[in-house]
Formats: sequence, C-alpha cells, structure tokens
Amino acid sequence: MSDINTTSSGGGHGNRDKIIAAMMELLAEESFEQIGLSDVAKRAGVSLAQMRAEFSSTLSIIAAQVKDTDQKVLRGDDADMAEESPREKLFDVLMRRLEIMAPHRQAIRSLMRSATLNPGLALALNGLTVQSQRWMLSAADIKVAGPKGMVRAQGLAMLYACVLQTWVDDEDPGLARTMAVLDRELSRAQRWSGFVDDLMAIPRGLRGLRPQRRRREPGGDAPIAA
Repeated sequence: MSDINTTSSGGGHGNRDKIIAAMMELLAEESFEQIGLSDVAKRAGVSLAQMRAEFSSTLSIIAAQVKDTDQKVLRGDDADMAEESPREKLFDVLMRRLEIMAPHRQAIRSLMRSATLNPGLALALNGLTVQSQRWMLSAADIKVAGPKGMVRAQGLAMLYACVLQTWVDDEDPGLARTMAVLDRELSRAQRWSGFVDDLMAIPRGLRGLRPQRRRREPGGDAPIAA
C-alpha cells in the first residue's frame, strides 16, 4: 500500500492543490470513512472528471499530502545543522516537519483516530510513513540502504507515530511536551540502532562456526565429522 500513485495529467497543479486542501479540511470535520470522492470534489470546486485526472482514491490524496510535506521539509534544509550529529539533525528535521504540519493538526488527529479502528487504513498509513521517514533519515545523513535501512525507516515510523500522539494535543506554542517526547524516543532509538548494528554483524561473525557436516564412516554405522 505504500506505493500509492498520483498523476498530474489533465488538471494541473491548481486542481491538485485544491483537492488536497479540500481533503484536509474535510478530515478536520469528519472521519476518513465518511469522506467520499464526490465530497472532496464539491469542497474543492472541481468535477469528478477533473479529480480523477489527479487522484485514484481518497487515500491517494493523503499520499500526495505526505509527499508535499516531505518536499517542504527537504527544501527547508538548515545549513547551520551541517556540523551537528545525525541525531541532532534528525531531531531538527522532525521538528521542522511538525511545524509544517501544524495547520493540519485537526485533520491528522482525525486520521489517527480512524486508523485505530481500521487495520487496513493503519497498514496503508504505515507504508506511507515508512516511505516518508526514509527521506527524513536521508536528510539527517543517516543511511537507509539495505536491511539496516529498512529497519531504521520502520523504527522511525513507529517513533514518529508515538510523537504524533503527544503533538496533536500539545497546545504549547513552543511544543515543549512534543520536543521532550521526541528527544526521549530518539535516545531510545539510538540505543536500539546500536543493538541492530550488533545483530546484523552476528551472521558474519558466525561464518567460521558453522556446524560440521556429518557423514557415515565407510563400513560403519556411526557418523563422523567431515
């Protein structure tokens, strides 16, 4: 579900942006399950044909919103963080993301609530979040290639979901509670990452310790080591 596609043929960026904005407005008012394609089209002021030229489903609109947020975060790269550690860079990247998402807090709260009741939606959103967090890790100069990268992206997706639970109810303009949770979870993730690195190294260390193959001695019944 993480490879939900959107196209930009037939309606231009104007319709695309209006449809995404309409979807987020509707999510702030009602649950994801109650929002139909015609509802979004009416709110956006476009025809169903125009909407179909841009998106295949309401979930694909959410995917486009996530992608747009990714791009805004990546464009906002802070040169002052260039010399900081990957952990500090990741903290900065995720806080920048939350700041960008602030206008859609109600919509995100609604989507999270729906996901707790809809396993299919939760699975799809996890796929989108993992894909998104790969970009966030890259922005923090943390490698996302190979099996370790997959583990890191999934782990960060889970961390991010945990932080969002605090963020949606954090009324402090400085987001003190959110920052505290993010700092704590990143510390845990850092320890977990070290454990994963050790775990990934174990197969290499055991290559010389493979069990010896056994065979029977010619003319005898007892197996011997080969």
